[in-house]
Amino acid sequence: QVQLVESGGGLVQAGDSLRLSCAASGRTFSTYTMGWFRQAPGKEREFVATISWSGGSTYYANSVKGRFTISRDNGKKTVYLQMNSLKPEDTAVYYCAARAGIAGSFDYWGQGTQVTVSS
Repeated sequence: QVQLVESGGGLVQAGDSLRLSCAASGRTFSTYTMGWFRQAPGKEREFVATISWSGGSTYYANSVKGRFTISRDNGKKTVYLQMNSLKPEDTAVYYCAARAGIAGSFDYWGQGTQVTVSS
C-alpha cells in the first residue's frame, strides 16, 4: 500500500515557476514508477509526466515538454515536478500517482494540489 500527499500548488502569474512535491509512504516507493497527471475544470484528467523507479527514464506530454521536469529522491520517498514558464492553460489540479509495474494503470493516487496560473 502506498499513500501519496501532494504539496506546492498555488496561484502564480504566467511565466512564473512552481515546484510540486509528492511525499509517499510505504517501504517499496523506490520500486514504483511515479507519475504526475492534471485535470482542468470541465476536462478529463490528462497525463503530464512519468519517471521510472531509478529516475533513469522520464516521459512528458508534448504540452509540457521543455518546461516541466519530473524527478525523484528515493531516499526521501518524494517525487517532484518542476514547472517553469507556466501558462494559463497549465491551470489544473495536479495529481501524483504510483504504479507497481513498468506499464499499465496507476494503482495509487494522491488527493491533488491546485495550480492556478493567471495571465
